[in-house]
Amino acid sequence: MIKRLTAAAAVLVAGGGAVFWFLTAPQTIGAATLPSGDATRGERVFWAGGCASCHAAHGAEGEARLQLAGGVELATEFGTFVAPNISPHPTDGIGNWSERAFANAMLHGVSPEGEHYYPAFPYASYARMAPQDVTDLFAFLKTLPEVEGKAPENRLSFPFTVRRGIGLWKLLYMREEPVVALAPEASEEVKRGQYLVEGAGHCGECHTPRDFAGGPRYGDWLAGAAAAEGNGIVPNITPGEGGIGSWSASDIAYYLESGFTPDFDSVGGSMASVQKNMSMLPKEDRDAIAAYLKAVPARPNGYPSNR
Repeated sequence: MIKRLTAAAAVLVAGGGAVFWFLTAPQTIGAATLPSGDATRGERVFWAGGCASCHAAHGAEGEARLQLAGGVELATEFGTFVAPNISPHPTDGIGNWSERAFANAMLHGVSPEGEHYYPAFPYASYARMAPQDVTDLFAFLKTLPEVEGKAPENRLSFPFTVRRGIGLWKLLYMREEPVVALAPEASEEVKRGQYLVEGAGHCGECHTPRDFAGGPRYGDWLAGAAAAEGNGIVPNITPGEGGIGSWSASDIAYYLESGFTPDFDSVGGSMASVQKNMSMLPKEDRDAIAAYLKAVPARPNGYPSNR
């Protein structure tokens, strides 16, 4: 009897392990045909995606913001994540990557070696991007300066060093469909804003509160959150109480362009770099972002002190 129970337990463990291995396998774009990228269009995607905020040196200005050596650190309760070199350097950056490898990283969070990336890289948002924008971005990145030197490794402790488990995280939190169900009569401007905010702009990565596993609480979309680094808050940007309901669409667009609030306060903290990126976009993109933020559901503040 004991032998039978032991054998049954072994079968269950083996079966469970097989299911875990299957469910957590990295998913890729497979044999899908990718559109050819255009570097001119890709520059617009670059600024919308905020690549310089994490991959350029902290505080970089001007042309230095195009030197993407990585190294910026994000200290979280799970460990410290370090942004990698994504310059076109052939060994220290992504110069030897194929277009398909880049698309797998952006849309599926999978490395050229077939491993899961940690979601500190905001691929959960980038998964909503159009493949054309991804290949355009890659074409633009290839025009930037090659920067020598690999960024330091992430500093994590067990069990967060086990990348395979990220597959379960992806099953729970990654979604290609839009977060907000817009009204049927939503304008093309609002739809464009949704694409920018929910996709390339990845605003929800910082402005949406997270649960115990570090996944976004989609029911509190853009309601504000405790800063990932553990210091301060990221504000509520919905029209809800504590949010930006009193701001007009033109107020929001002007803030993204200039860094000044309707009260003539100025942008600060990590948002300063984001605002620099937004200022590089064409006016119609900033207007679209503003239109979408006026259309999202109002939420109360999502950070603990105001729940």
